[in-house]
Amino acid sequence: MVSDLDRYLFDLRGFVIVKGALSAPELANCNATIDAMLPVGVGEWRGHVHAHAFSGADAREGVNLQQVYEAGPAFERLIDHPAYIEHVAEFIGARNTFDAHHGELFIDENFVSLRGPGEAIGLHSGGHEGCIRCQYRYHNGFHCGQVNVLMALNDIGPGDGGTMVIPGSHKANLQHPDIGTFQMTAGGASVDGVPGAEEVHLEAGDALLFVDAIAHGSARRTNPGMRRVCIYRYGPSWGMLRHPYRPSAGLLERLSERQRGIVWPHAQRLAPELVSDMAPA
Repeated sequence: MVSDLDRYLFDLRGFVIVKGALSAPELANCNATIDAMLPVGVGEWRGHVHAHAFSGADAREGVNLQQVYEAGPAFERLIDHPAYIEHVAEFIGARNTFDAHHGELFIDENFVSLRGPGEAIGLHSGGHEGCIRCQYRYHNGFHCGQVNVLMALNDIGPGDGGTMVIPGSHKANLQHPDIGTFQMTAGGASVDGVPGAEEVHLEAGDALLFVDAIAHGSARRTNPGMRRVCIYRYGPSWGMLRHPYRPSAGLLERLSERQRGIVWPHAQRLAPELVSDMAPA
């Protein structure tokens, strides 16, 4: 359950850490599922999972396995994992409001991030942007547009390219003066060295929960090997998927009622002859 300290720290800093969110067997199952999909290049598909990179084929920030909840039971379990789902529901804040009319939560993006040596992602976001999708707001409780759950699938320590955050920047009125200087560029600087930024170190199985309005990025990985994290982005049920992916009919059939409501919260009401034509692709 969500403690008073969790509430205080999330409001103050914009993030909390849930230690040991995933058990050793859950970690093993997630990593074995990823291993079975590798190697994979940007643009390739493994079933309903798509290898994607924000920077294009050069993938300077690593490769993302998008729609990873399609990969099987190991990642389906993460949709409503009991270690953090109550935190997410409270920080999104849809309960007991009109936002809960069609369900309390919605996953608008879910992926595994694989990042090797030399790869990073630049500093971005911040409260100054005022983006509704990513907003932080507290009014008779939390009302966050997007809460990210980043699960470490292996240990992330110094040199491993850990997530970096600027605590409190989810409430910032001004843009960090170095946010342009430290944007990720090919061969250039990442968020490393930004004044006020802190690198978050995690043990395998820990979960970092943060509001997307916080200024964040990642340090450049300097160690050999690959950083593995899984990120599920949650928002209110009225949101829409960030990318053009859609959950498969097979996935929706396998999920529990609660999970299905989080993945595809808006049940369709159609004339019977149209139902088969409107199933998610």
